Amino acid sequence: QVTIVESGGGLVQPGGSLKLSCVVSGIHISRYYMEWYRQGPGKERELVAGISSDGVTTTYIDAVKGRFTISRDNTENSIFLQMNNLKPEDTAVYHCHTWEGPQNYWGQGTQVTVSS
Repeated sequence: QVTIVESGGGLVQPGGSLKLSCVVSGIHISRYYMEWYRQGPGKERELVAGISSDGVTTTYIDAVKGRFTISRDNTENSIFLQMNNLKPEDTAVYHCHTWEGPQNYWGQGTQVTVSS
């Protein structure tokens, strides 16, 4: 059974920083491309960032480029999302995601709220 647990969210002022963590059990993530998604209030879930299995290649949506950094530690079966210069529009539940064929694996998410 695959379990994904995100943590690190919270309330932060605009311009602040947070680091999200995602710990996976049940699979060895070294074989998997990993992603962070988010879903803001009244919005659809959107892909924020992705990272290749070896950590060499990363991708980001334009809205977070230069502010967010995705990383991974395969020895800890974990991925991370460092978020700097946070904006109110970054407010969302952030989810960790991977997949194997047609099977998608999601965590419950961690709430990030950016507000003064």
